[in-house]
Amino acid sequence: MAPYKYRGALNMLFQLTITIGILVANILNYFFAQIEGGWGWRLSLGGATVPAIIIIVGSLTLHDTPNSLIERNKHEEAKEQLLKIRGVPNVDEEFNDLVAASEASRLVKHPWRTLLKRKYRAQLIFAIAIPAFQQLTGMNVITFYAPVLFKTIGFGTNASLISSVITGVVNMLATFVSIFTVDRVGRRTLFLEGGVQMFICQVIITIAIAAKFGVSGNPGSLPMWYAYGLVFFICLYVAGFAWSWGPLGWLVPSEIFPLEVRSAAQSVNVSVNMIFTFVIAQIFTSMLCHMKFGLFIFFAVFVVIMSIFIYVFLPETKGVPIEEMTIVWKNHPYWKKFAEEEENHGRELYNV
Repeated sequence: MAPYKYRGALNMLFQLTITIGILVANILNYFFAQIEGGWGWRLSLGGATVPAIIIIVGSLTLHDTPNSLIERNKHEEAKEQLLKIRGVPNVDEEFNDLVAASEASRLVKHPWRTLLKRKYRAQLIFAIAIPAFQQLTGMNVITFYAPVLFKTIGFGTNASLISSVITGVVNMLATFVSIFTVDRVGRRTLFLEGGVQMFICQVIITIAIAAKFGVSGNPGSLPMWYAYGLVFFICLYVAGFAWSWGPLGWLVPSEIFPLEVRSAAQSVNVSVNMIFTFVIAQIFTSMLCHMKFGLFIFFAVFVVIMSIFIYVFLPETKGVPIEEMTIVWKNHPYWKKFAEEEENHGRELYNV
């Protein structure tokens, strides 16, 4: 629905609201922790009903998208909605492209089976790889267990909660960087810069923790400047994620799927994301106890792998209308062979 020139920035507002929610939750947790009598954790848990109610009420005010209306044969309503969204007197060209894409998607009776075809191999691989790699950056470890991490490196209980608020602020502010740059510098640049930044920070954090904690996990007397230095590099790592893999992990999959397989591919994308989020959340504490500083090496290795993957396989999607996204794959030095083979196969069947 967003104009392709601003699609990246508008899509990233989704990630911005997530970071705002994380920050608000961290602030509330800090104040709830001060409540005596065991009510603090109950209020933290029960507070989750507030955003749930907002989502329910907000969903009642949402309008149908032009694509959705076209798919239900409400062409006049779709055109009116498109005119309202674009704010221009004529949208015939874009409207005709949407109708053509919708008609092509209707020819696909089994989107799940279609997604497995060779011509959609790139989309399927990215639907799995990007959400998996997003979680393997280790960012959710910071998000879920920041108080535990900061307490482990020498902060008190309240101080560790404050440190979680600090990382939450960094996460939110850094997301603004991606919003203002993604449609200018492109997706690949942010992916690669964020990967380099996270890797460097993880290496420094590993060395710092290894030097003071060793394999025993006991830092002894940890100087405050040392602890604050660790917090600084953790915040720098959070910033690297917040303007790269955080928002781009949702943006890129949402714009590379053609209409005919979008529902199936997005389902795969979200499912993989949730599965990896759950698994990492469950095994993190055990990994921290057994691997100590090696935990950051574990995630740093994956950051290197995912950065190489992006550099080699991801084409730039900045400024490309979704209806024309197939051209990007046909021009890519690796993925074009899948599209060409499918086209050649189609011509052979036609000639027969």
